Amino acid sequence: MREIITLQLGQQSNYLANHFWNTQESYFTYDANEESPVDHDVHFRPGIGSDGSETYMPRTVIYDLKGGFGTLRKINALYEIDDDAASSSLWPGKTVVHRQQPIEASAFQESLDTDQAPPELTTSTVRYWSDFNRVFFHPKSVIQLSEYELNSTVMPFEKWHMGEELFASLDKEHDLLDRDLRPFVEEADQMQGLHVMTGIDDAWGGFAARYMERLRDEYGKTPIWVFGVQEPNRGLPREKRLLKLVNKARALAELNSQASLVVPMALPESPLPSTVRLDSSSRWHVSALLSAALESTTLYTRLKTTDRAYSSNLANMTDLLNVFGKQTIANLEMSISETQRPRQNGGTNGNANGLNGRGENVRSLYETTNVDDASESGSQKGVATLDIDLSSPHDLNLDPNRRRRKRHVFSQVLADRGLDDLERSKDDDELEMREQGVRRRPKVHNYRSRVAFPIIDSYPKIFRDSYGHPMKDHISIQTALSTDSTVTDKVKALRNTVVRSINLEDRETIGNDLAEIADSYKEGWSSDSDEDDDDE
Repeated sequence: MREIITLQLGQQSNYLANHFWNTQESYFTYDANEESPVDHDVHFRPGIGSDGSETYMPRTVIYDLKGGFGTLRKINALYEIDDDAASSSLWPGKTVVHRQQPIEASAFQESLDTDQAPPELTTSTVRYWSDFNRVFFHPKSVIQLSEYELNSTVMPFEKWHMGEELFASLDKEHDLLDRDLRPFVEEADQMQGLHVMTGIDDAWGGFAARYMERLRDEYGKTPIWVFGVQEPNRGLPREKRLLKLVNKARALAELNSQASLVVPMALPESPLPSTVRLDSSSRWHVSALLSAALESTTLYTRLKTTDRAYSSNLANMTDLLNVFGKQTIANLEMSISETQRPRQNGGTNGNANGLNGRGENVRSLYETTNVDDASESGSQKGVATLDIDLSSPHDLNLDPNRRRRKRHVFSQVLADRGLDDLERSKDDDELEMREQGVRRRPKVHNYRSRVAFPIIDSYPKIFRDSYGHPMKDHISIQTALSTDSTVTDKVKALRNTVVRSINLEDRETIGNDLAEIADSYKEGWSSDSDEDDDDE
């Protein structure tokens, strides 16, 4: 098997991951004549419930602060056990148990428990990420960290050192890898890697950095992809924005040296295309958009290997993207388009003839963008620029005096889901390879699938068709995961903005690490070339 184990660190990542798990659950088929194209063993583990029944639950470890789990219980309907504290106590005298007032379950959760049609969710009814959860988690997956409380005004969990110190104290007392992660690793037959979903602009960045050190010591050659989530900054006081930028800078500097791939994810501050309408103040909405991109750009790592042309693994994708061995940070983009007819998750969903938010045919994006056959490092033909840039493009505005250079892509993985004619797509790929020539390393690596993105009842209605109506059932999504020269400009602008706000003992180290990251996106391509002199 090709198992992937997920670590979820903090509230932002748990909103993101909850959408991801709900989507995975929607791929399950219960008809003997219908086969899912997704290999569920990649992300789900079989087990036995307390009543002896078979269970199938996510391979994940979920960390959150006190109050962060909402109505989610560590013990669920599949693992009901005696939770009476008095019965397990060694104290022979009278026991007094103080219980906190439980959080009332949402109407959506109650409908799932009673097998009723769920009510439509809204931004006001989603209070916690567990309010729209559709899957059961193993008790070992749920780890509450009671040292801090969610949304505390007295001691908010927002500074880098808080995360570092919390991990250090917990790891010293419990050995977190041994207690929390190892049971899932030992169940895996052939683990292909780890997904780490974490906030990088708050204290969870410090927690993640220290966790990554331990992971790399323990699993030296295992591919580890980090998806670093950031909250929208618009409207925040200047001090808060600067604190978040400092946390992000430290996270990128430290995670870059430990992770196999780091994918920063943030809602762009520029206007979204007409295909997307969301409430930027709602974590449920923002994380839904990010999750659609994450789920789509990693779809090929869990497709069944019967379609070897379009299934892959984390190690292979890391090698394709990290061309020179130092380009760990990748940019993520996406485009949304309508499907032409109703889809099923099984065999035949998908159509390539949709329009994106700019009214362009999505297929033409891969054929007309950034054409430059004269580039020393190979052709830029086929490189895509999609509608929605989730890689914090607004970081370029941190240094308004810095000249923006033309984007140069070193490698790009295009994932195109919701296609009808895969055979035609494969022919297009072969033609493109012949045109580039066997001596040139291909810039663009295409992964295509008929599996459209499902719009399920736990997902907000944030996608619109050409008439402004909510898209239903399924949609086509294109994603581009790229290592490109914009990382240099973003990291330099970030460094110049925050370096004086970092304490003196770490300032030089962090500054040098960020400068080294920026320089690593120049290797194999001269930044002083004519191409570099052009503004975007």
